[in-house]
Amino acid sequence: MKLIHIFSIAPFAPLVAALLVGFFGKKLPKIFSYGITILGVFIAFLISLYLLYLTSNGYSMNEALYQWMASGSYKFEIGFLIDNLTSLMMVVVTFVSLMVHIYTIGYMKDDPGFSRFFSYISLFTFAMLMLVMSNNFLQLFFGWEGVGVVSYLLIGFWYKKSTAIHANLKAFLVNRVGDIGLVLGIALILFWFGSLDYANVFQRANFLQQEQMMLFGSQSVSVISVICILLFIGAMGKSAQVPLHVWLPDSMEGPTPISALIHAATMVTAGIFMVARMSPIFEFSNTALSFITIIGAVTALSMGLLGVIQNDIKRVIAYSTLSQLGYMTVALGVSAYSVAIFHLMTHAFFKALLFLAAGSVIIAMHHDQDIRNMGGLKKYMPITWITFLIGSLALIGTPFLSGFYSKETIIEAAKLSQNMGSSFAYWALVIGVFFTAFYSARLYFLVFHGQERWRMNKQTDLHHGLNKNQSPHETSFVITLPLVLLAIPSLVIGYFSIDFILYGDFFKQSIFVDLAKHQSLYDLQQHFHGSWAMGLHGFLTLPFILTASGVLLAWLMYIKNIRLAIPPLIIKPVKKMLDANYGFDYFYEQWLAAGLRKLGHFLWKYIDTNIIDSFFVNGTAKLVKVASVLLKSIQSGYIYHYAFTMIIGLFLLITFFVKI
Repeated sequence: MKLIHIFSIAPFAPLVAALLVGFFGKKLPKIFSYGITILGVFIAFLISLYLLYLTSNGYSMNEALYQWMASGSYKFEIGFLIDNLTSLMMVVVTFVSLMVHIYTIGYMKDDPGFSRFFSYISLFTFAMLMLVMSNNFLQLFFGWEGVGVVSYLLIGFWYKKSTAIHANLKAFLVNRVGDIGLVLGIALILFWFGSLDYANVFQRANFLQQEQMMLFGSQSVSVISVICILLFIGAMGKSAQVPLHVWLPDSMEGPTPISALIHAATMVTAGIFMVARMSPIFEFSNTALSFITIIGAVTALSMGLLGVIQNDIKRVIAYSTLSQLGYMTVALGVSAYSVAIFHLMTHAFFKALLFLAAGSVIIAMHHDQDIRNMGGLKKYMPITWITFLIGSLALIGTPFLSGFYSKETIIEAAKLSQNMGSSFAYWALVIGVFFTAFYSARLYFLVFHGQERWRMNKQTDLHHGLNKNQSPHETSFVITLPLVLLAIPSLVIGYFSIDFILYGDFFKQSIFVDLAKHQSLYDLQQHFHGSWAMGLHGFLTLPFILTASGVLLAWLMYIKNIRLAIPPLIIKPVKKMLDANYGFDYFYEQWLAAGLRKLGHFLWKYIDTNIIDSFFVNGTAKLVKVASVLLKSIQSGYIYHYAFTMIIGLFLLITFFVKI
């Protein structure tokens, strides 16, 4: 058996499990549903580890599995590209997916859609693996749309909730906007490069960097820049960058395991992975890189601000995801692609940990998600408490924890970059550090410390929270085990892997950086003196001072109940703006969507009905009817009438067509 056939087991094992559970899971015991899907993902995880071992020792492979279609000189194939970038992404995706599968056994045990849920998340894993393993744009698009469709099913899993249906439709439509850009970018690649195979496209990118195309009238633009911006628009949809970010917070309507799977290591990071994979193209467009840098900086800062005012435990973490995706995007924009992937990896572990720990809290609180109804849970849920604390410390960039190494490196890369927009990005990221620390500490203090506010809750409906006579308790082993397993890499993986991944040759064959133009990563390497020295130095940096300030402010406000004396004239307009999500939802719903509906109504009522139907379609029928009536009147049946008509017709023909 060829190696490519062995490697293909990784994506297809979850697919087979998903199909078996989808067709037969409801008729068989629950152990079948979770047993076979966990086995499928575990097999994929083991193969991913083996691939990581092989690629770390220099192995790489780019081979077609089979040819799907041929049209003229174009070939459309299904194949795999195996290198360090692929194997690292596969390990992250399969490990987080495995933790989510195990966690789901306890979280969804009483849900009537238990088997359906396992089928969906296994299918989601298959689609994501096909995306990251692809060696061509066709397969990339297949995996891209696959994760989009399955996320639609998962966000709206509780399809009897109107809010869930609204959320999954919103996610689907917003992602379609981004996907238009992706499709146009792929179409331009096929037109200009004559191939959809990564290797062929990357080899020719250098020769096309001077090519121009007519975009608006006589205005010519760089072909490479147009392609890169269109591809990034697709990434903006999947990775929820401003202004295509509005779907992600609403996707919290899905079950908590999906929040971890979609928002940690898989769907939302697909755009980050795609841009990193396309680095041999993006490196030839400074325009596109500057555009990416500015979008990422705006997302990182603006979404961090929104996290400050949220009271739903999952929404706080969701806005944190948006902000961290902005950090990754800035790293892409300053050509620090490997740093973006490094933060993607560390973020996957601690963000999945935070979502799953939040789910543990939600279970203990009988599905009350409002952090204002919590407090003092530390002594009742020790495992959830300590793992949530580890995840929070990693998120805010505490020195020596995994998030510190990746976030600090992104900030330094932005500082050292000479790209247009990098200075703005640096200060946006630095300010964002303060807000990340504040809302993370606020969430932690309100949930695990302070007064036991759930004792003041007068509700007695157990589906909407604890009543004052009840006490929360630690969740089951299948829920706490994934928390512990995710907490370990959240603590140490940054310390032990930064030298190897960022400053070694790990991504040498996978990521291309034009060092003549973009030297930020090279400059970072000159300042790096080991993980220990970097961690110690982290206590002296501006980001750490802002982090400590954010935590201190949250402690004063939510533990010591000290309120800042901010004038209402300042705080009210700011809060109103943040509550309205900067007006994005209002604009999309009340202006864009409403305007398109009115335009559609106008086109239907006046263009389609009055012009096309009434004039062209019905008018043609009426014209035929009138003509038939006129012709009918001369069909008398008398020979002399026909003879007279023929004479008149002959006279007219001679008059008009015969020249004397």
